[in-house]
Amino acid sequence: MAPRSPRCAHLLVVALGLLPAVGLLARFLFGDGLGADPIETITHSTGAWTLRLLLLTLAVTPARKILGWRRIAPFRRTLGLLAFGCACLHLATWLALDQLFDWQAMGEDVAKRRYITVGLAAFLCLVPLAATSSHRAVRRLGRRWVALHRLVYLAAVCDVVHYTWQVKADLRGPALYGATLAVLLAFRLAEARKRRGSRRATAPRR
Repeated sequence: MAPRSPRCAHLLVVALGLLPAVGLLARFLFGDGLGADPIETITHSTGAWTLRLLLLTLAVTPARKILGWRRIAPFRRTLGLLAFGCACLHLATWLALDQLFDWQAMGEDVAKRRYITVGLAAFLCLVPLAATSSHRAVRRLGRRWVALHRLVYLAAVCDVVHYTWQVKADLRGPALYGATLAVLLAFRLAEARKRRGSRRATAPRR
C-alpha cells in the first residue's frame, strides 16, 4: 500500500484543486444560477483561484525548507498545473463568453485595457511552464529547466498587477495577495544570496 500513497495524495490535491470549478457548476445547475451576471462570476472566480494556486505553488519550497515539510515538494508541480488549468478557464471565459471570439474586439481590449494586457502576459508566462512540466522535459532541459521555471515568479507578479488594476474600489484583496507574494519573493532572494555566499566560501582561493 505504501507505493500508492503518493499517487493518492496527488489525486487528493487535484480533487481539492477542482472544487472551485465543481462549485461553479453546482451553482449553475442547482443554486442561484451564478447570480445576476454569470460571466462576471465565472471570470472573477477562475481569476482569483488562478492567483491563489500560483501563490500556493510558490509557497511549497518555503514551507518545505522552513517547516521541514519535505514530502510536499512533489506537489509544487501539481499545484502549478492546477493554476495553469484555472488560468485556461479564466482565459476561455473571456474569449468565448465575454468576447464571443470577436478577434477585433479582443485586440482592442488588449490594447486599451492594461489589466487585460498584463493578464495575458501572465498567461503566456505559464504556457512554457506547463509544456515543460513532465519528467522527460526536466531531463532534456537540465539546468535550463530551472532557469525557465523561474518565469513562475514573473507570472505571479503579472497576475497580482492584473488583479489590482481590475479592482476599482476595495483594494484589500490585491493588497493581501501582493503582500503574500512579496514575502515569497523575499524568501527566494534570501535563498539565492545564501547559495551565492556558500559558493564563494567553498570556492578555491588562488
